[in-house]
Amino acid sequence: MKDHYNVLFLCTGNSARSIMAESILNQKGRGRFTAYSAGSHPSGTVRPEAIRQLESAHFPITGLRSKSWEEFAKPEAPQLDFVFTVCDNAANEVCPVWPGQPMTAHWGIPDPAAADGSEEEKARAFRDAFFLLDRRIILFLSLPMASLDRLALKRELDNIGSQSS
Repeated sequence: MKDHYNVLFLCTGNSARSIMAESILNQKGRGRFTAYSAGSHPSGTVRPEAIRQLESAHFPITGLRSKSWEEFAKPEAPQLDFVFTVCDNAANEVCPVWPGQPMTAHWGIPDPAAADGSEEEKARAFRDAFFLLDRRIILFLSLPMASLDRLALKRELDNIGSQSS
């Protein structure tokens, strides 16, 4: 069993869901996990609502930025152990070839940036996305990595992705 894992969260714009997941896992998995995020077509900016949600939950925001997934396909990129797509668009795109053949799973989360309505309704959409990501990451962190073979681990990662609350 490894004592440290690198995880990449992917989304199309890398402006909200994948950014929040990166921060959550870096905080909760500190020491055992290093999380990154990227997008297939990065927006270039992090949504202020995502930053506000992370700050209100006391999660780190330092260093968070919207970036292309191509950064993680380069030879000098960190070797990835896991790659999770958190939006439907990125799950359906052809991903780069990741060095080291990381384990992948789809953990689709509704896009909070697409929420309509009042400012409170929009804030609720970001809160809901945050809590769903947080729940899935807690489940991920609780997996007995040492006792699961690759097939069983893949099954567990897919099961986590199907959790709705």
